[in-house]
Amino acid sequence: MSIDGAPVKAASVVAVDVGKNTVTLSVTDAARRRLLGPVDFAMTAPAVAVVLERVCAVLPAAPVKVGVEAAGHYHRPLLGSGVWPAGWELLELSPARVAEQRRVQGRRRVKTDAIDLEAITELVLAGHGVPVTARSAAVTELTGWAMHRSRRVQTRTATKNQLLAQLDRCFPGVTLALPDVLGTKIGRLVAAEFADPHRLAALGVTRFVRFAANRGLRVRHSAADRLVAAARAGLPTPEAAVARQVLADDLVLLADLDAQIAAAEAKMAGLMPDTPFAPLLTVPGWGTSGPATTQPRSAIRSAGREPGSSTAPPVCPRRSMNRLGGVATAR
Repeated sequence: MSIDGAPVKAASVVAVDVGKNTVTLSVTDAARRRLLGPVDFAMTAPAVAVVLERVCAVLPAAPVKVGVEAAGHYHRPLLGSGVWPAGWELLELSPARVAEQRRVQGRRRVKTDAIDLEAITELVLAGHGVPVTARSAAVTELTGWAMHRSRRVQTRTATKNQLLAQLDRCFPGVTLALPDVLGTKIGRLVAAEFADPHRLAALGVTRFVRFAANRGLRVRHSAADRLVAAARAGLPTPEAAVARQVLADDLVLLADLDAQIAAAEAKMAGLMPDTPFAPLLTVPGWGTSGPATTQPRSAIRSAGREPGSSTAPPVCPRRSMNRLGGVATAR
């Protein structure tokens, strides 16, 4: 068989559908004859070894491709080195592509392990799937820190939203006088020390400026005027007392999250000092992952690609495909 003039070597397919604690597997030869399965087994090393003995016993002497559908992090143990015999090609397939393949086969609304295995098998036989290669230790570590930072950024965003809601209960109007309360030092100071607006109103402009200066913060009189005016005009809610207590706890959590994010960015910067993306970690609000992360055009071009282009290699369709990558199943 050849595609676009290039020879394609027929291979048997081991399709793998991963659950939280169990795995379903089937074996199909290049002629689409089912040799084994579906077989269910536990996600443990002894169970995998037993199933591999059964798989090797029915496989013909031909190349073998293993197609594993991605399932969050649950499929990761089956992508490690030494799990599958040497010489077998390991491929990872996205759940979206497997779902689209079910639609092409007329089973869009039906999802069972057996149907998923058929879809995985067809995709692998058609040449789809991302080859799984061993990552360097640095890439693995960088990925781990980037994911850690992304989770902390999401938690920090949720904490800020909750903190602002509590601040609105105990000090209404402060966000009008100071739009970015938690993004400025003066805003953090007000949230920490003057969640009770009556205290700030009693302090007055001059003493508030002096209060901030004693804590190493220079506050302009215009900003102090707006804050004191907002404090005098504020109308706290009946939940103000409780909101101030919750606010104090959220401020401690927010400071801890800021420290963890900074530590993760320092680790990431140390792992990629010679790349064009390292300077992004020194710019406020930028990072290698997480919500609203952007890369400037100059950095993208210096990495060898144009803005908007994909880093994934182009896939040459080996069989007739629909718009979203489904493969027409031969009958």
